[in-house]
Amino acid sequence: MADYEIIESRKDLEALAKSLMSEPVVAFDTEADSFYHYFDKTCLVQVATRKNVWLIDPLSIEGPDKLSPLGKVFRAPKVQKVFHAAEYDIFVLKRECDFAFKNLFDTMLSAQILGYSGLGLAALAKRHFHIDLPKDEQRSDWSQRPLRTKQLDYAAADVLYLIELSEILTSELQHVKRLEWAQEEFELLALREWPERQFDKLGYLKIKGARNLDPTPLAVLRELFLTRDKKAREIDRPSFKVLGNRTLLEIAERAPRSLDELGKIKGITELILRRIGDSILESIELGLKKPHGPIPKNTSSSGPHRKRMDRQAERRFDALKSWRTGSAERYQLDPGVLCPNAVLETIAIGNPKTKQDLNVLPDLKKWFIHEFGDCVLELLDASQKEKPKQPTHPSHAQHDPSA
Repeated sequence: MADYEIIESRKDLEALAKSLMSEPVVAFDTEADSFYHYFDKTCLVQVATRKNVWLIDPLSIEGPDKLSPLGKVFRAPKVQKVFHAAEYDIFVLKRECDFAFKNLFDTMLSAQILGYSGLGLAALAKRHFHIDLPKDEQRSDWSQRPLRTKQLDYAAADVLYLIELSEILTSELQHVKRLEWAQEEFELLALREWPERQFDKLGYLKIKGARNLDPTPLAVLRELFLTRDKKAREIDRPSFKVLGNRTLLEIAERAPRSLDELGKIKGITELILRRIGDSILESIELGLKKPHGPIPKNTSSSGPHRKRMDRQAERRFDALKSWRTGSAERYQLDPGVLCPNAVLETIAIGNPKTKQDLNVLPDLKKWFIHEFGDCVLELLDASQKEKPKQPTHPSHAQHDPSA
């Protein structure tokens, strides 16, 4: 295992950030504690250059804006920042520190665009370096101090090979003429903004089996879901560590009226009974008194549903899916990487006639339009000229008394 230096002071972090500004490429990773806390935070930042590895401990750095010295590195256009599966790292760093990013490289996105079957960092390290990266600390609580040596070694290994891996993937992307595809994806990720996290009060409808419940148990489930979130906030624990979804569903179905009855349900421990047993029973009472009304049509927290497709749009969508299947096979890509279903729907509904029409449709990548736009337009034009299938029975048969 390579040596690494632990950064635990503002002064040392400022010195590191200054030195990183002269590097052409720097690898980064982060470790957070979302598996153990309701209000997750960045607990470790791993950094690597070609020669050195550092582990930055923000929980040991005093004062506000603990990671702010890294801001100039992340926004420096001449310093390439290499991540693996950067989406969550970028999300937490933007949320906590309001960082801006330029000149990203994501090894997982690159592997997707190259059509790799194994996308995890361990799979890529095995494929290119014949190395088995440690996996036994994936579920560590990174908020606990002091960190164990095994945790530190695991964290350092996550950045140790990223720069060399990015060079290999860049060469492969150039060879198959997809480097521009990847660069556009990196730019979009760097510019992405996430809405402020809000609690989804309709999230109980996403629990498997919830929509099969009758109005009364569904109302109980709703109240249990709200109570669970309240308790999770109070004790700063993830909701699933307070009560699991299966347990919530069984409580809603059985509606126990006493602690003894509640304790017979799988997943309800003595500790749960002592801490929140009374609150669970109160939630059940509330649900029983107010049965659930009609389920809202739009229960998605991500925004309004897309427009529904008419028959012609459905025919265009089917044609586009068939084309995508063949193209994905030829390019040895996952169909969803080539073009997600949601984007195919957008194209089918928009029914563009020109490249300019394609450019104004939302969510279409420039590389996709450049590479496949002409094929898509030809396909849509051909589908318009196809005659719709005739009905099996003459339309007048429904009016014929003898039919």
